[in-house]
Amino acid sequence: MTLDVLVLGDLNPDLVLTGDVVPRFGQAEQLLTGADLLIGGSGAIAAHGLARLGVAVALVAEVGEDGFGRDMLARIAGAGVDVSRVRRSADRTTGLSVVLSDGAARSTLTYLGTIDADPPAWTRPDDIPPARWLHVSSVYLQPRLAAELPRLLGLARAAGLRISMDTNLDPAGRFAGLAELLPLLDLLLPNAGEALAMAASLGALTDDLAQAALGLAAHGPVVVVKNGADGALLARADGSVVVHGGRAIEPVDTTGAGDSFDAGYLAAVLAGHPEVTALAWADAAGRLATRALGGTAAQPTREELLAELTDHAARSGRA
Repeated sequence: MTLDVLVLGDLNPDLVLTGDVVPRFGQAEQLLTGADLLIGGSGAIAAHGLARLGVAVALVAEVGEDGFGRDMLARIAGAGVDVSRVRRSADRTTGLSVVLSDGAARSTLTYLGTIDADPPAWTRPDDIPPARWLHVSSVYLQPRLAAELPRLLGLARAAGLRISMDTNLDPAGRFAGLAELLPLLDLLLPNAGEALAMAASLGALTDDLAQAALGLAAHGPVVVVKNGADGALLARADGSVVVHGGRAIEPVDTTGAGDSFDAGYLAAVLAGHPEVTALAWADAAGRLATRALGGTAAQPTREELLAELTDHAARSGRA
């Protein structure tokens, strides 16, 4: 069977802590309002969101032979994601992120473990699982994978797959290797802060988001930038920019909203919708995902997403 999307990324638990989450050292003990162990990893959250939207999706990742790994595999498989290509490592333990969330903002502490997975053993185009699209995530949390990405993306392109990437933030702030990867992409999906930092890493110092996105698009891919309550913008190499207005909400938790945005955009494009519609799907998917703790609990189904778009259009028409 040909998949719609093959996600190359990460799978780990997110321990989401809420309440008085700002650490104070010196033998201080703080009481929280909540602690939830949820599906984590940018790749896993994107794959879960795609499955919720009815897209045939498989995840390529790695977990340990431990309780965390078994739990995450069972949960994401239960959501409809093909996990047959998730490796089980006997040498490394499953990675873990501790998310300190106060609703609108968050901080994340991450133990890499199997997040820094070995790259897939693809040596020729025929090794790529049959799929329409390859989506790559968490590049800078996976240095083993990052070192092989130019070769792997070249194989995927030779196999006929379209390619998107959401690097997430580089903890080192350098975005090393980005210039080599951009020409291999059809689509780049940064958030606003990442887009500005990426442009700066390529020598374009600007605080203008559209100019930063255009600078990235000049290297090849369509660039779709997530901009929170301000919506999103799309930039192409021909110099054109499309802006999609956002909708302000009070989020419960923003963890994984960007990955849900990615899922919404890809689902729309795979369904044959134009870019302007894909922006609306992406913005709605990211917004709806913030209704509950964690990255996956509130991800919409396709029916819920379409209902949200209809309701938003009706409200806008009455305004």
